[in-house]
Amino acid sequence: MKKSIFNTSKLSLLLVLGSMLMAACTPDPVNEANIFITEDQVNELIEQGTLLTIEEFKAKYMTEKGNFLSDTTLYRTRATSNGKDYLFSIDTIPATEKPVYIRGRVTTDDYAGNFYKAMCIQQIVDGKQQAFRLSVDAGSIGGLYQIGQELLIRVDGLAIGRYANQPQLCLPSYNNNTYANNAEQKIGWAPGRIPIAIFKARTQCIGKPDIDKLVYEEYEIADFTSVLNLQEARQWDAKLVRVKNVHYTGEYFESNGSVSKCSTGDPEEDGNANVFAPTTNNIGYPQSRVIADANGKKTAISSSEYAKFAHFYLPGADKNGITNCPNYIGDVVGILGFYSDNARYKPAPDDWSITIRSLDDLQLKDANGNLWPRVEYQK
Repeated sequence: MKKSIFNTSKLSLLLVLGSMLMAACTPDPVNEANIFITEDQVNELIEQGTLLTIEEFKAKYMTEKGNFLSDTTLYRTRATSNGKDYLFSIDTIPATEKPVYIRGRVTTDDYAGNFYKAMCIQQIVDGKQQAFRLSVDAGSIGGLYQIGQELLIRVDGLAIGRYANQPQLCLPSYNNNTYANNAEQKIGWAPGRIPIAIFKARTQCIGKPDIDKLVYEEYEIADFTSVLNLQEARQWDAKLVRVKNVHYTGEYFESNGSVSKCSTGDPEEDGNANVFAPTTNNIGYPQSRVIADANGKKTAISSSEYAKFAHFYLPGADKNGITNCPNYIGDVVGILGFYSDNARYKPAPDDWSITIRSLDDLQLKDANGNLWPRVEYQK
Protein backbone atom coordinates (compact mmCIF):
# COMPACT_ATOMS: atom_id res chain seq x y z
CA MET A 1 0.00 0.00 0.00
CA LYS A 2 1.32 3.43 -0.97
CA LYS A 3 1.84 5.77 1.95
CA SER A 4 1.82 9.58 1.60
CA ILE A 5 4.08 11.54 3.90
CA PHE A 6 3.65 15.32 4.32
CA ASN A 7 6.36 17.61 5.57
CA THR A 8 4.51 20.07 7.78
CA SER A 9 7.23 22.73 7.55
CA LYS A 10 7.14 22.67 3.76
CA LEU A 11 3.36 22.79 3.79
CA SER A 12 3.42 25.84 6.04
CA LEU A 13 5.88 27.53 3.69
CA LEU A 14 3.64 26.83 0.69
CA LEU A 15 0.64 28.23 2.53
CA VAL A 16 2.54 31.41 3.38
CA LEU A 17 3.73 31.82 -0.21
CA GLY A 18 0.21 31.21 -1.50
CA SER A 19 -1.18 33.84 0.85
CA MET A 20 1.47 36.32 -0.33
CA LEU A 21 0.60 35.67 -3.98
CA MET A 22 -3.11 36.12 -3.32
CA ALA A 23 -2.43 39.35 -1.48
CA ALA A 24 -0.32 40.60 -4.38
CA CYS A 25 -3.19 39.90 -6.79
CA THR A 26 -5.78 41.67 -4.66
CA PRO A 27 -6.50 45.16 -6.10
CA ASP A 28 -6.13 48.18 -3.88
CA PRO A 29 -9.38 49.55 -2.44
CA VAL A 30 -11.08 52.11 -4.67
CA ASN A 31 -10.20 55.62 -3.61
CA GLU A 32 -13.00 58.05 -4.49
CA ALA A 33 -10.49 60.88 -4.65
CA ASN A 34 -8.91 59.17 -7.67
CA ILE A 35 -12.24 58.95 -9.51
CA PHE A 36 -14.26 62.04 -8.62
CA ILE A 37 -13.02 65.59 -8.39
CA THR A 38 -14.56 68.29 -6.21
CA GLU A 39 -15.87 71.68 -7.23
CA ASP A 40 -12.77 73.26 -5.66
CA GLN A 41 -10.58 71.09 -7.87
CA VAL A 42 -12.67 72.09 -10.88
CA ASN A 43 -12.08 75.75 -10.09
CA GLU A 44 -8.34 75.16 -9.78
CA LEU A 45 -8.26 73.55 -13.23
CA ILE A 46 -10.37 76.29 -14.78
CA GLU A 47 -8.07 78.99 -13.38
CA GLN A 48 -5.31 77.50 -15.54
CA GLY A 49 -7.45 77.58 -18.68
CA THR A 50 -10.84 78.59 -20.05
CA LEU A 51 -14.30 77.19 -19.33
CA LEU A 52 -16.93 77.66 -22.04
CA THR A 53 -20.61 76.86 -21.90
CA ILE A 54 -21.74 74.33 -24.49
CA GLU A 55 -23.29 77.02 -26.68
CA GLU A 56 -20.23 79.27 -26.33
CA PHE A 57 -18.09 76.32 -27.41
CA LYS A 58 -20.24 75.69 -30.48
CA ALA A 59 -20.30 79.36 -31.43
CA LYS A 60 -16.54 79.78 -31.08
CA TYR A 61 -15.31 76.66 -32.83
CA MET A 62 -18.06 75.27 -35.09
CA THR A 63 -18.25 76.97 -38.49
CA GLU A 64 -20.58 76.19 -41.39
CA LYS A 65 -17.99 74.66 -43.73
CA GLY A 66 -15.52 73.58 -41.08
CA ASN A 67 -11.76 74.08 -41.33
CA PHE A 68 -11.09 70.53 -42.54
CA LEU A 69 -12.55 71.05 -46.02
CA SER A 70 -10.18 71.50 -48.94
CA ASP A 71 -9.63 70.29 -52.50
CA THR A 72 -7.89 67.20 -51.15
CA THR A 73 -9.88 66.56 -47.96
CA LEU A 74 -13.46 66.36 -49.21
CA TYR A 75 -16.50 65.72 -47.08
CA ARG A 76 -18.97 63.13 -48.29
CA THR A 77 -20.72 64.61 -51.31
CA ARG A 78 -24.26 64.01 -50.04
CA ALA A 79 -23.64 66.72 -47.44
CA THR A 80 -22.61 69.61 -49.66
CA SER A 81 -24.46 69.45 -52.95
CA ASN A 82 -25.84 72.98 -52.78
CA GLY A 83 -22.49 74.47 -51.70
CA LYS A 84 -24.15 76.46 -48.93
CA ASP A 85 -25.36 74.34 -46.02
CA TYR A 86 -23.16 71.58 -44.66
CA LEU A 87 -24.80 68.65 -42.94
CA PHE A 88 -21.38 67.09 -42.37
CA SER A 89 -18.53 69.31 -41.19
CA ILE A 90 -15.35 69.16 -39.13
CA ASP A 91 -13.61 71.96 -37.24
CA THR A 92 -10.36 70.96 -35.56
CA ILE A 93 -9.59 72.71 -32.27
CA PRO A 94 -5.95 73.74 -31.86
CA ALA A 95 -4.11 72.17 -28.94
CA THR A 96 -2.94 74.95 -26.65
CA GLU A 97 -0.93 75.29 -23.46
CA LYS A 98 -3.94 76.97 -21.93
CA PRO A 99 -6.63 74.27 -21.64
CA VAL A 100 -10.17 74.80 -22.94
CA TYR A 101 -12.93 73.01 -21.01
CA ILE A 102 -16.64 72.32 -21.24
CA ARG A 103 -18.80 70.65 -18.61
CA GLY A 104 -22.12 68.87 -18.60
CA ARG A 105 -24.15 66.10 -17.01
CA VAL A 106 -24.65 62.76 -18.80
CA THR A 107 -28.28 62.31 -19.90
CA THR A 108 -28.01 58.94 -21.65
CA ASP A 109 -27.66 55.31 -20.63
CA ASP A 110 -26.56 52.56 -23.02
CA TYR A 111 -27.58 49.61 -20.85
CA ALA A 112 -30.63 48.91 -23.03
CA GLY A 113 -28.51 49.15 -26.17
CA ASN A 114 -30.16 52.15 -27.80
CA PHE A 115 -27.13 54.44 -27.56
CA TYR A 116 -24.09 52.90 -29.21
CA LYS A 117 -20.67 54.46 -28.63
CA ALA A 118 -22.26 57.83 -27.92
CA MET A 119 -23.37 59.96 -25.01
CA CYS A 120 -25.26 63.20 -24.58
CA ILE A 121 -24.67 65.81 -21.92
CA GLN A 122 -26.69 68.78 -20.73
CA GLN A 123 -25.74 72.01 -19.03
CA ILE A 124 -28.23 74.36 -17.44
CA VAL A 125 -27.30 77.99 -18.06
CA ASP A 126 -29.58 80.76 -16.77
CA GLY A 127 -32.32 78.17 -16.30
CA LYS A 128 -32.16 76.89 -19.88
CA GLN A 129 -30.82 73.63 -21.20
CA GLN A 130 -27.82 73.44 -23.49
CA ALA A 131 -27.09 69.99 -24.93
CA PHE A 132 -24.35 68.25 -26.87
CA ARG A 133 -23.41 64.83 -28.26
CA LEU A 134 -20.12 63.09 -27.47
CA SER A 135 -18.92 60.52 -29.99
CA VAL A 136 -16.66 58.04 -28.13
CA ASP A 137 -15.31 54.75 -29.46
CA ALA A 138 -16.21 52.49 -26.54
CA GLY A 139 -18.93 49.93 -26.03
CA SER A 140 -20.87 49.99 -22.75
CA ILE A 141 -19.55 53.46 -22.06
CA GLY A 142 -22.36 53.96 -19.55
CA GLY A 143 -20.39 51.76 -17.19
CA LEU A 144 -17.63 54.37 -17.09
CA TYR A 145 -19.78 57.51 -17.28
CA GLN A 146 -23.13 56.80 -15.72
CA ILE A 147 -26.33 58.70 -16.32
CA GLY A 148 -26.40 61.74 -14.02
CA GLN A 149 -22.60 61.99 -13.89
CA GLU A 150 -21.25 65.51 -14.41
CA LEU A 151 -18.14 65.69 -16.61
CA LEU A 152 -15.35 68.19 -17.12
CA ILE A 153 -13.85 67.70 -20.59
CA ARG A 154 -10.72 69.27 -22.06
CA VAL A 155 -11.61 69.92 -25.70
CA ASP A 156 -8.57 71.64 -27.22
CA GLY A 157 -6.80 69.21 -29.52
CA LEU A 158 -10.07 67.45 -30.42
CA ALA A 159 -12.65 68.49 -33.01
CA ILE A 160 -16.26 69.62 -33.22
CA GLY A 161 -18.33 68.49 -36.16
CA ARG A 162 -21.80 67.82 -37.48
CA TYR A 163 -22.90 64.36 -38.52
CA ALA A 164 -26.18 64.64 -40.43
CA ASN A 165 -26.47 68.14 -38.94
CA GLN A 166 -26.04 66.86 -35.35
CA PRO A 167 -23.25 68.80 -33.52
CA GLN A 168 -20.85 66.58 -31.60
CA LEU A 169 -17.42 66.37 -30.01
CA CYS A 170 -15.38 64.14 -32.30
CA LEU A 171 -12.22 63.47 -34.30
CA PRO A 172 -11.98 63.43 -38.13
CA SER A 173 -12.75 60.07 -39.74
CA TYR A 174 -12.44 59.04 -43.39
CA ASN A 175 -14.95 56.63 -44.93
CA ASN A 176 -13.72 54.66 -47.95
CA ASN A 177 -16.33 51.90 -47.91
CA THR A 178 -17.00 51.47 -51.63
CA TYR A 179 -19.55 48.73 -50.89
CA ALA A 180 -21.90 50.85 -48.78
CA ASN A 181 -25.35 51.79 -50.00
CA ASN A 182 -25.00 54.98 -52.07
CA ALA A 183 -21.24 54.75 -51.54
CA GLU A 184 -20.51 57.57 -53.99
CA GLN A 185 -22.35 59.93 -51.64
CA LYS A 186 -20.72 58.65 -48.45
CA ILE A 187 -17.01 58.37 -49.26
CA GLY A 188 -15.10 61.22 -47.64
CA TRP A 189 -14.40 62.89 -44.31
CA ALA A 190 -16.98 63.09 -41.53
CA PRO A 191 -17.02 63.39 -37.74
CA GLY A 192 -15.70 60.18 -36.16
CA ARG A 193 -15.47 58.68 -32.70
CA ILE A 194 -12.84 59.68 -30.15
CA PRO A 195 -10.71 56.69 -29.03
CA ILE A 196 -11.61 55.84 -25.44
CA ALA A 197 -8.02 56.24 -24.19
CA ILE A 198 -7.94 59.82 -25.48
CA PHE A 199 -11.37 60.61 -24.07
CA LYS A 200 -10.54 59.19 -20.62
CA ALA A 201 -7.31 61.20 -20.49
CA ARG A 202 -9.28 64.41 -21.13
CA THR A 203 -12.35 63.77 -18.99
CA GLN A 204 -12.86 64.00 -15.25
CA CYS A 205 -15.94 63.16 -13.20
CA ILE A 206 -17.24 65.95 -10.98
CA GLY A 207 -18.72 64.43 -7.85
CA LYS A 208 -20.86 61.30 -7.96
CA PRO A 209 -23.68 60.60 -10.45
CA ASP A 210 -26.96 62.28 -9.49
CA ILE A 211 -29.89 61.57 -11.80
CA ASP A 212 -32.12 63.84 -9.72
CA LYS A 213 -30.23 66.82 -11.14
CA LEU A 214 -31.21 66.03 -14.73
CA VAL A 215 -33.60 68.56 -16.26
CA TYR A 216 -36.38 67.38 -18.57
CA GLU A 217 -37.72 70.21 -20.71
CA GLU A 218 -41.37 69.83 -21.67
CA TYR A 219 -42.45 70.52 -25.24
CA GLU A 220 -45.29 70.03 -27.64
CA ILE A 221 -44.43 68.18 -30.84
CA ALA A 222 -45.16 71.35 -32.84
CA ASP A 223 -42.52 73.26 -30.88
CA PHE A 224 -39.65 71.52 -32.64
CA THR A 225 -41.21 70.13 -35.84
CA SER A 226 -42.08 73.68 -36.89
CA VAL A 227 -38.39 74.69 -37.00
CA LEU A 228 -37.66 75.94 -40.51
CA ASN A 229 -33.89 76.05 -40.85
CA LEU A 230 -30.89 73.82 -40.21
CA GLN A 231 -29.08 76.28 -37.97
CA GLU A 232 -31.94 76.54 -35.49
CA ALA A 233 -32.44 72.77 -35.57
CA ARG A 234 -28.88 72.33 -34.27
CA GLN A 235 -29.80 74.20 -31.08
CA TRP A 236 -32.52 71.65 -30.33
CA ASP A 237 -30.52 68.52 -31.01
CA ALA A 238 -29.49 66.31 -28.05
CA LYS A 239 -31.86 67.95 -25.55
CA LEU A 240 -33.39 65.81 -22.83
CA VAL A 241 -37.13 66.33 -23.31
CA ARG A 242 -40.55 65.23 -22.15
CA VAL A 243 -43.46 65.25 -24.58
CA LYS A 244 -46.82 64.92 -22.82
CA ASN A 245 -50.17 63.42 -23.79
CA VAL A 246 -49.02 61.44 -26.81
CA HIS A 247 -49.68 57.94 -28.12
CA TYR A 248 -48.21 55.54 -30.65
CA THR A 249 -50.12 55.44 -33.92
CA GLY A 250 -48.84 52.06 -35.07
CA GLU A 251 -47.18 53.73 -38.06
CA TYR A 252 -43.67 54.30 -39.39
CA PHE A 253 -42.15 57.00 -41.57
CA GLU A 254 -41.40 56.15 -45.20
CA SER A 255 -38.22 57.51 -46.79
CA ASN A 256 -40.25 60.25 -48.51
CA GLY A 257 -41.70 61.47 -45.21
CA SER A 258 -45.12 59.86 -45.56
CA VAL A 259 -46.44 57.40 -42.97
CA SER A 260 -47.62 53.81 -43.39
CA LYS A 261 -49.20 51.32 -41.01
CA CYS A 262 -47.02 48.70 -39.34
CA SER A 263 -47.62 45.06 -40.19
CA THR A 264 -47.94 41.97 -38.01
CA GLY A 265 -44.95 40.28 -39.64
CA ASP A 266 -41.95 38.59 -38.09
CA PRO A 267 -39.53 41.39 -37.03
CA GLU A 268 -36.56 39.22 -37.98
CA GLU A 269 -37.82 39.27 -41.57
CA ASP A 270 -40.25 42.19 -41.88
CA GLY A 271 -38.81 45.69 -41.45
CA ASN A 272 -42.31 47.11 -41.08
CA ALA A 273 -43.40 44.91 -38.17
CA ASN A 274 -45.32 46.52 -35.28
CA VAL A 275 -42.41 46.38 -32.84
CA PHE A 276 -39.92 49.07 -31.83
CA ALA A 277 -37.13 48.13 -34.22
CA PRO A 278 -37.44 45.21 -36.63
CA THR A 279 -34.65 44.19 -38.96
CA THR A 280 -32.91 46.53 -41.38
CA ASN A 281 -31.13 43.53 -42.91
CA ASN A 282 -28.02 44.65 -41.02
CA ILE A 283 -27.82 48.05 -42.68
CA GLY A 284 -28.11 49.40 -39.16
CA TYR A 285 -30.10 52.62 -39.47
CA PRO A 286 -32.46 53.47 -36.57
CA GLN A 287 -36.06 52.42 -37.04
CA SER A 288 -38.74 55.07 -36.52
CA ARG A 289 -42.19 54.50 -35.06
CA VAL A 290 -44.69 57.35 -35.04
CA ILE A 291 -46.24 59.05 -32.03
CA ALA A 292 -48.95 61.72 -32.20
CA ASP A 293 -50.61 64.21 -29.89
CA ALA A 294 -54.25 65.23 -29.53
CA ASN A 295 -53.79 67.82 -32.32
CA GLY A 296 -52.60 65.20 -34.78
CA LYS A 297 -49.00 66.43 -34.81
CA LYS A 298 -46.57 63.57 -35.38
CA THR A 299 -42.94 62.76 -34.75
CA ALA A 300 -40.87 59.59 -34.49
CA ILE A 301 -39.50 57.46 -31.69
CA SER A 302 -36.12 56.12 -32.79
CA SER A 303 -34.82 52.68 -31.80
CA SER A 304 -31.95 50.45 -32.83
CA GLU A 305 -32.59 46.93 -34.09
CA TYR A 306 -29.80 45.91 -31.68
CA ALA A 307 -31.54 47.33 -28.60
CA LYS A 308 -32.69 44.85 -25.97
CA PHE A 309 -36.29 45.94 -26.49
CA ALA A 310 -36.15 45.97 -30.31
CA HIS A 311 -38.69 43.16 -30.76
CA PHE A 312 -41.16 44.25 -28.11
CA TYR A 313 -44.58 45.21 -29.43
CA LEU A 314 -45.37 48.92 -29.59
CA PRO A 315 -47.65 50.15 -26.77
CA GLY A 316 -51.10 48.90 -27.68
CA ALA A 317 -49.91 46.68 -30.53
CA ASP A 318 -50.03 42.90 -30.51
CA LYS A 319 -50.06 39.91 -32.83
CA ASN A 320 -53.43 41.04 -34.21
CA GLY A 321 -52.34 44.54 -35.23
CA ILE A 322 -52.22 48.15 -34.04
CA THR A 323 -55.87 48.94 -33.29
CA ASN A 324 -55.30 49.44 -29.57
CA CYS A 325 -52.32 51.82 -29.89
CA PRO A 326 -54.29 55.10 -29.48
CA ASN A 327 -55.68 53.83 -26.16
CA TYR A 328 -52.33 54.18 -24.37
CA ILE A 329 -51.69 57.86 -23.75
CA GLY A 330 -49.12 59.67 -21.64
CA ASP A 331 -45.58 61.01 -21.50
CA VAL A 332 -42.55 60.11 -23.58
CA VAL A 333 -39.09 61.19 -22.48
CA GLY A 334 -35.76 60.83 -24.23
CA ILE A 335 -33.14 62.58 -26.33
CA LEU A 336 -34.47 64.86 -29.04
CA GLY A 337 -32.65 64.46 -32.32
CA PHE A 338 -32.59 66.19 -35.67
CA TYR A 339 -30.96 63.91 -38.25
CA SER A 340 -30.80 64.93 -41.89
CA ASP A 341 -28.21 63.45 -44.24
CA ASN A 342 -29.78 63.73 -47.67
CA ALA A 343 -29.20 67.33 -48.77
CA ARG A 344 -32.87 68.29 -48.41
CA TYR A 345 -31.66 71.41 -46.57
CA LYS A 346 -35.05 72.15 -45.09
CA PRO A 347 -36.20 70.43 -41.90
CA ALA A 348 -39.11 68.03 -42.32
CA PRO A 349 -41.19 66.25 -39.64
CA ASP A 350 -39.48 62.91 -40.30
CA ASP A 351 -36.05 64.47 -39.63
CA TRP A 352 -37.04 64.75 -35.97
CA SER A 353 -37.11 61.90 -33.50
CA ILE A 354 -36.91 61.13 -29.80
CA THR A 355 -34.50 58.34 -28.86
CA ILE A 356 -35.63 56.57 -25.73
CA ARG A 357 -33.02 55.21 -23.33
CA SER A 358 -35.15 52.28 -22.15
CA LEU A 359 -38.79 51.28 -22.07
CA ASP A 360 -39.09 53.10 -18.74
CA ASP A 361 -39.09 56.31 -20.79
CA LEU A 362 -42.61 55.47 -22.01
CA GLN A 363 -45.18 56.34 -19.35
CA LEU A 364 -48.25 55.45 -21.39
CA LYS A 365 -51.46 54.32 -19.68
CA ASP A 366 -54.93 53.19 -20.63
CA ALA A 367 -58.19 54.77 -19.42
CA ASN A 368 -57.98 52.77 -16.18
CA GLY A 369 -54.49 54.01 -15.37
CA ASN A 370 -52.73 50.77 -16.31
CA LEU A 371 -49.27 51.03 -17.86
CA TRP A 372 -48.96 49.53 -21.33
CA PRO A 373 -48.03 45.83 -21.18
CA ARG A 374 -44.51 44.95 -22.27
CA VAL A 375 -44.88 41.96 -24.56
CA GLU A 376 -42.11 40.58 -26.76
CA TYR A 377 -42.84 39.14 -30.17
CA GLN A 378 -42.84 35.36 -30.32
CA LYS A 379 -43.20 33.15 -33.34
